[in-house]
Amino acid sequence: MKRMLRRCPEYRKAGYWKVIGIAWMIAVGDLLAPAPATPNPYLAKPGEAPVTVRVATCAVSGGFIHLYSALDNGLFDKYGIKVNPIYIRGSGISLAALSSDEVQFLYCAADATIPGMATGIDGKLIGAPLVGLPYVLLARKDVKRPEDLKGKAIGVTRPGDLSFRLSRAVLRRFNLTEEDVKLRPIGGSQSERYNAMVQDLIQAIIVTPPLDVRGKRDGFNLVFHLNDLNLPFIYSSLHTNSKTLREKPGVAQRFVAAIAESIQFVEKNPDKGKAAVSKALKLKDPEALQSSYDAYAKLIVNRRLTLPGSAVAEAVEIARKTDTNVRKKATEIYDNSFAEDLEKSGFLKEIWGARIP
Repeated sequence: MKRMLRRCPEYRKAGYWKVIGIAWMIAVGDLLAPAPATPNPYLAKPGEAPVTVRVATCAVSGGFIHLYSALDNGLFDKYGIKVNPIYIRGSGISLAALSSDEVQFLYCAADATIPGMATGIDGKLIGAPLVGLPYVLLARKDVKRPEDLKGKAIGVTRPGDLSFRLSRAVLRRFNLTEEDVKLRPIGGSQSERYNAMVQDLIQAIIVTPPLDVRGKRDGFNLVFHLNDLNLPFIYSSLHTNSKTLREKPGVAQRFVAAIAESIQFVEKNPDKGKAAVSKALKLKDPEALQSSYDAYAKLIVNRRLTLPGSAVAEAVEIARKTDTNVRKKATEIYDNSFAEDLEKSGFLKEIWGARIP
């Protein structure tokens, strides 16, 4: 090596040891250089035939922004999945369709489905894009604070359902009882309950964005943000059934990866995220779309998709206390292995960069 270096002009000018030092610094620099990004391990292979799955949503909601965006922007195609979306109104009927394999995946608020799964209905949570409470308490003009609800009524769908349980939680927070404030079952969607409030059949309802924007324009008051309850609440979540987990675990893994990428996509492309919600909700109002985006793409987004086990356990216990015939342990209702694999494989680091925001 010394003989070779002597032929080098730099050696004659700088000397042997200086050249050695330069070579050493180059070698160390190569070692310290950032490693190339890990290839996405979940993408479909060239020529691979797509797998067709049916995916149900249990509502039409801005809270499903990541699913809508993935569908509209071809993210599932990258992962070799052809999605047939289906709308089934209500968590109970949706769970029944999932358990019978009429649909292979269900997108719905986990706190609405956990009581049913706890009774033994076949279904399992495998990812939670949203963790937290996006709901707000909207009330008529003469109700300016929760205490003003005394002698009035909050509209709920039915006793024991999610709107009923959340309304009860608000009453407890402000030391109100169901003698003070009636919880009136009137059925229907949020929009239908809203119309009941317009007619003064009820004086308050719990809603999610973007309905809050319409309420403020109509002169109603936004009385309370339910996220301030600090309840362990799981909102929009991905469910599948035992048949899919047994026969197509790879498809489940790819589906979770597609939703994880959609979270990043929506955050980096807010206009496309809002466009997907606009299409699904048939909504053109820019203020309402922004309210929806702020709530579901920022406020309660869960970029790692892992289910908080304590929140699942809490939801099961709440179901038990409301006379639900609980047959499953909380740990039997969710499986974090698919979400955890996103981190172990380097996938999350690849799509977000060095660290997840």
